[in-house]
Formats: sequence, C-alpha cells, structure tokens
Amino acid sequence: MELDIDDVSAGSSAEYPDRVSVMEGRLQLQENEITLLKSSLADALRRLRLHDQLIPLLKQQLIAGSGKGPEQDVFCRGAHPPHHHQEPPERGPPGPQWLHGEPEFSPPDPNLGRTSLHYPGGMEPPVEKLELDWVYGYRGRDCRANLYLLASGEAVYFIACVVVLYHINNRTQRHYSKHTDCVRCLTIHPDKVRVASGQTAGVDKDGKPLQPYVHIWDSSTLITLQQIGLGTFERGVGSVAFSFAVTFLCVIDDSNEHMLSVWDCAKGTNTNEAVFTVEFNPNDSTNIITCGKSHVYFWTLSAGSLTKKQGIFGKYKKPKFIQCFVFSLTGDVLTGDSEGNILTWGKSPGDVKTLGKGAKETFQIMRQTRAHDGSVFTLCMLQGGALLSGGGKDRKIIRWSADLAPERECEVKDTCFGAVRCIADVDGEELLVGTTRNAILRGTFSDGFVAIVQGHVDEMWGLATHPSQDVFLTCGHDRLVCVWNTEEHKLDWCTTLEEYGLCADFCPNGAVVSVGLSTGRWLVLDLQTKDIVSDYTDGNEQLSVMRYSTDGSFLAVGSHDNFIYIYNVTESGRRYSRYGKCNGHSSFITHLDWSKDGKYIMSNSGDYEILYWDIAGGCKLLRNRYESKDREWASYTCVLGFHVMGVWLEGSDGTDINALCRSHNERMVAVADDFCKVHLFQYPCPKPKAPNHSYEGHGSHVTNVRFTHCDSHVLSMGGKDTCILQWRVKRGGTGDSGGDRLHSSSSTSTSSPEP
Repeated sequence: MELDIDDVSAGSSAEYPDRVSVMEGRLQLQENEITLLKSSLADALRRLRLHDQLIPLLKQQLIAGSGKGPEQDVFCRGAHPPHHHQEPPERGPPGPQWLHGEPEFSPPDPNLGRTSLHYPGGMEPPVEKLELDWVYGYRGRDCRANLYLLASGEAVYFIACVVVLYHINNRTQRHYSKHTDCVRCLTIHPDKVRVASGQTAGVDKDGKPLQPYVHIWDSSTLITLQQIGLGTFERGVGSVAFSFAVTFLCVIDDSNEHMLSVWDCAKGTNTNEAVFTVEFNPNDSTNIITCGKSHVYFWTLSAGSLTKKQGIFGKYKKPKFIQCFVFSLTGDVLTGDSEGNILTWGKSPGDVKTLGKGAKETFQIMRQTRAHDGSVFTLCMLQGGALLSGGGKDRKIIRWSADLAPERECEVKDTCFGAVRCIADVDGEELLVGTTRNAILRGTFSDGFVAIVQGHVDEMWGLATHPSQDVFLTCGHDRLVCVWNTEEHKLDWCTTLEEYGLCADFCPNGAVVSVGLSTGRWLVLDLQTKDIVSDYTDGNEQLSVMRYSTDGSFLAVGSHDNFIYIYNVTESGRRYSRYGKCNGHSSFITHLDWSKDGKYIMSNSGDYEILYWDIAGGCKLLRNRYESKDREWASYTCVLGFHVMGVWLEGSDGTDINALCRSHNERMVAVADDFCKVHLFQYPCPKPKAPNHSYEGHGSHVTNVRFTHCDSHVLSMGGKDTCILQWRVKRGGTGDSGGDRLHSSSSTSTSSPEP
C-alpha cells in the first residue's frame, strides 16, 4: 500500500505514525490468515496424495494379515466449513468430516509453513454404558387392544419399540426390547404369562426395508420363545390373537390384502377389507372372528385351510366400522361399532326360501343395543358375565349386565386424556383404562380415575434438564409443556400453550424455564406456579434453541430467521431486556453453547456452519476462529465441532445427527441420531469412526438427548413415536455394550396428578 505524503497536511503529521502502525498491523493479520489458508490447502493436498499412496500398501498389509497401517501425521483440513450453496470437496472424506468447525490448532511453525493438529482423547469407547431405566408414555392414539393385566399384577402395553411391563402396585417397570421397529399390536395367552407382540416394517440407516414379524415371549423371564412371520408379512402386523387350545396364533398383517394367517397350522388366506382385530372363539379353537370396515367374518379352520362366512346385517343398518368384539359366556359374539351400538350375533339356519335347498347356517344379528354417543371403541367381558364398554365421543365407561341391561356408568371427565381406547379388568371393580391421548388411568366407578401413565401425543423436540434437581421438561407439537421427575418416574405437571414448543432451557437458578415456540414467541414459566412470568417475540419464524449463560445473566435465543437474539436477564430470570443480536449465519440456527466465562457463544446453523461470537464485545462475529481454539465451553450441544467430529459416520449427509450433549463431568457425549438410536461416546471424540455404545428402543428419529444434572441418567425423546426413554448410566459396568434393556427399575411415588 502506497501513501502520497504531499496529501498529508501538517496538522495531521502527528497522527501519521499511529495510522501507519495500525495499517501495518492489519496487513500483518491479513498475511497471517493467508498463510494459514495456504498451509491448510497444502496439507489437504498432501494428505490426499498420501491417501492415494497408502491404499495399495494397506491392501497388501491386509492380505498379509497385518492389521496395522503406517503411522501418519494429521493436519488441519481447513478453516471453515462450506455454506449450503457450496459443494463439498471433490476428493476427501465424505459427509460431515468436511462440515466440522474449527479444529484445535497448535501454534503455526514458520519453518514448516503449516499448522499441526493434535487429537486429544483416545480411540476407546467410554467405560460408562447405558441401560434402560424407565419408559414414559403409552401408545393409545392409533392402536387398539393394547393394554392387558398379567397374572404377575403387571400391566403390559407398548410404546415405540418397547413393550412395558408395569407393576401397578409396586410401581416398577420391566421392558421387553427385542423388536427392531414400532410395536403395533399385542395379546396375551389365556395362561396370562405368554405374550405375542407384532411390529411394523421399517428401514435401516441405508434405506433398506426391514421386514415385520411377531415375537412370542415369556413375560416372567422376558425370554423370546419364538419369532414367526419373518418374510411373510408386509408393512406391519395389525392384530394378533392366541387360541385357547394353546396351539394356534392368528395374525393379520397391514398389507393391502390384509392377509389372515394361523400359525403353525395354515399358510394363510386373504381378506380384502380393512381389518381391525381378530380373536379365537374361547370354546372352539377352530373358529376365528375378524371385524373391520363394514364387516364381520366368521372363519373356520379345518385341515390346514380357512373358510369364511360373512355376518349378515339384514334389517339393521350396516355401520361404517366395527371396532371391537368379545365372546359372551353363552358363546354369542358381541360387537361394538361406529354407530354407538352393541350388536349380538348368533347362528341361524339357512333360509331355504331365499337360498334354496341345502342352504347352510348363517351368522345374523340377534339383537341391537344402543350404547354410546359415537363409536364403541372397546368391549371387555368380566368373569361373571358382565360387560364393559368404552365410548369415543362421549368418553363414557358403561357396565352392562349379562343380558345387556345398563348397571353403572362413569365418564373420563378430563378432556386432556381423550376418549376410552381400551379397558383391562383388575379385580372386577378396579379397572385400567387406556385412552386415545396416550394415558393409562386407574380407578373404579365409585372413586373415579387417576392417571398412572401419561405421555405426549405428537412429535416432540424440546428437552431440558434441571440444573440441580431430578427434573426435566419436554415440549412438542401437541402444545403440551410437561415437567417430569426422574427419581419418582412421574409427571409433576403439564400445561397447554397456544402454540407448540420446540426448545427449552432452565435458568441456572432452577426457578424458571424458558420455552421457545413455533411462531418466534418465547415464554418464561415459573417452575412452581406454572405461571407465565415473561412473554416476548423475536421475528416471526420458529425458535430452535434457548440457552442461558452459566451465571444466568444472559439468554441466547436461536431462530429460524438466521439470528441469535441476546437478552440481559434480571430479577432471578423473571425480567429480560434486549442486549444485542448476532447477525452472520446464512441459514437457520440449530444449536449453540456458551463459554464458561459467559462472554462467547459457539453456534451451528442449517448449512453446517460453525461460528463464534464475542457477546461481551457487542455480539460481534469472531472472524479469526484461531482465537477460540483453547476456549472452554460450559456445555457442548453443538453437533458440529472439532471435539465431536468422531460422532459422525462416514457418508453422513449432515442431518443424520439431530442432537448431542456432553456430560457435566466432560467424560461422555450422548448422541441422538436419525435412525432411532442413542449413542454414547467418550469426550472428546475428534477422530473419525470413534468407537461407541449404541442403544435401540425408539421407533422414530431421536430428536433430543440430555444428561441429568448429576450425570446419573440420560434422557432421550423420539419424534413421531412420542416416547421418552430414561437410561441409567452404568459406570464401569460389564453389561452388553449394545444395551440389553431387560432391566427392572423401581419407584416409590404415588399416582401422578391430573394435569
């Protein structure tokens, strides 16, 4: 740069040395950055050449039986990940290995002209492992006949890929977790020990289909007795039923043909209508009943083949759906339909006048009983011959005598529980009621019902753990904000918002929690009173991350409008004032973390970008990311960063990991991926292909994961499966690294209050 001395006035001559020194300093900084970029490019090219040279050598060593390759130095790949409109390098590691943020640089060596990169940490999986401790939730919104009581006193039901055995008096859980995708149906054997559960089809991480099947297992030992139907069913298994003769299992799949098969006696035959449920006649195991869309079929099993007869509605209006049925003590079939009626079916001799000589017997309606306003969702036969029915629209439970005279009724008054989906008899008086809004109620006609199991009913994304208590918060598309207790395994309270929540964070004092909503609005709730103490709006797009600084003096709000809004926090988290705005990302904000001193922020965005911000200096973007190489972070939830490079699988596209969380002791990283799995890595894990422990249980993409305040548990939430899994951290355990989830966990809490 040249300066014309003649243009410099005498009055400014005194300032000249200062201006020159400033310009020289800027020029030096630019030269340093250029040097770093050149060295990075040279190192990348060197490694590519070395990679091409090593491939033949490695192949030779593998052939020769050697498992070790030559040692090689590792150098930085680049100073900045590409934006969403840029393409990844044509050569080099695929996926997020080029997406990661700033590596930890050592000081540049002027003699080498390059920057060395040192990997902290080893290549070992963490000594800690996870074991399934508790399952929050129940799938009642779209499944039928999915709640039973075992001889052990345990209620058996399912959610996601887990079948839960919940002892209703001892408040303990055990888990059958051998399914590879969402469980969709369940039945218990007449001996009340054996259980059959069927799952839906799925896909693996490569998009290849996983076939559905049925497991038959022992509820006392949780040992799988038989796996049937692999390669036979399509889409999933819709309904299963045991025969009373112990010999047969009847299965209906979810294909277009709704194939009915009896195992192990028949290959199967087809029905062409939507089928809801199937049962064997308790008095005759060669007789099978199915019902569904406008039909009831009576099947006969003989010599390995099935024949069917359709129930005749005659003078009665044919309902749109027949939802459920039971067998009376006299052998009649009672069905509940979408018109609110209970129909009694029986055998009638063939009508010779209509069908001619040789007409065979038919199954016709003997009686129609008006039961509910809206659909009859479930029927339950009691031991003495009395009948229970559950309604959809009216949410009523009615007890009927053996001759179908109404005796007693009650209503599930709290609308947040939804309609009656399923009823299980406990002792003739006490009942378990599964509802359409994913709750299980316990009670009697006299005393009413309270919830013993509750859950979300729509996709969940927001998860936050309390800084000092065994408490966590969840929020989702159902507009519910729920606060749970990890020690007592219950819902403390929940409230319904006007919009759905997507993110949350507790203030470090633990008294309030902030929740980000889908409209750019965010609320601050008092943890004790549930009152909204603050209400603000930033932009008009959804918020994706809320994060307090370590001392609680700042709150950072990450939005889909590409900005991070910074607020001053006063009055113990009850008052907020805008401090500044971080402007520099070219896509929506996904994750962010504060430094331990509360002065800086690290953030990720939807275009796989990682940026650093000087908050104390006025929310300025730090363009020289080298300055952040040794900065300590109070939390680590950013999925892109040097310290967590190893969590990404080779070939990942950048969306395969939805969330991660470093433990408070900075020894572990829990990862939520897009393939229904939770992973546990050692921290830091910067090396590619870092070893880890993987755990299954969710039935959809895992949207979030968090450690509890003392690192005793990991919490993970599924998206569409509406399931929250609580994993116990086993330090130095010797269990299966793949996560054997056959574990019993106890709780001493009382019934959870109604929200």
